[in-house]
Amino acid sequence: MDGMTKAEVDRIERSMIAHSDQPIRPRDAATLILLDREGDEVLVLMGRRHAGHAFMPGKFVFPGGRTDPADSRIAVAAALHPEQEAKLIAGPGRTSAARARAIALSAIRETYEEAGLLIGRKGVFATARPDWQGFAEHGVQPSLDMLRFVARAITPPNRVRRFDTRFFSAWRDDVAVELPGGGPTNELEELVWLPLAKAREADIPDITRMILDELEKRLAHDPQLRPGGPVPFYRLVRNRFTREIL
Repeated sequence: MDGMTKAEVDRIERSMIAHSDQPIRPRDAATLILLDREGDEVLVLMGRRHAGHAFMPGKFVFPGGRTDPADSRIAVAAALHPEQEAKLIAGPGRTSAARARAIALSAIRETYEEAGLLIGRKGVFATARPDWQGFAEHGVQPSLDMLRFVARAITPPNRVRRFDTRFFSAWRDDVAVELPGGGPTNELEELVWLPLAKAREADIPDITRMILDELEKRLAHDPQLRPGGPVPFYRLVRNRFTREIL
């Protein structure tokens, strides 16, 4: 495995091996890695999950959560870039264009709910969906064209929660409105902007650290994160931790 020692791979495999005969089917989820530049450094937004959460309590994570299929019907200022949509549809599982759209939109919605950041363009937006009312109130049209699909990971069997998570990235400049009080759900105890090197040293899940490593390598070759770049996909296959490229 590129960039990983055998001991690290063995540790991850041990943590991922299933002990259940009937593993829970993973649910679609999306995460947004919001980036900013400060001089020569790239900063990433992370928040600490409440200690009472059943899934990854107390860990620093990116804003994100479960996908609501109804998110696919939300109007957007601009659609996913065709190369990004193709990457989302590729790989195991039957991912339709509508499902890919819902997954991407859920990353934007969750970033608003957890971090109070509305990604899109200023303009008139209306919806009957209560979880998107913040965009209507602040005059922001959600937009998908600035999202970059950067990684995918499936939670292993025998976990309290299982998710098929797609990791997206965007830049802080893509935030149309930044609410000073944070998001309405308060699911994250604190939000911090950390340099990538500091973020890797925080109390984060192993898979998060690996994705930060992947992202840093991609930024070194592609500072603007152009559409169509390689997307690493992590999952357990026959009790072996695998990394594929979509």
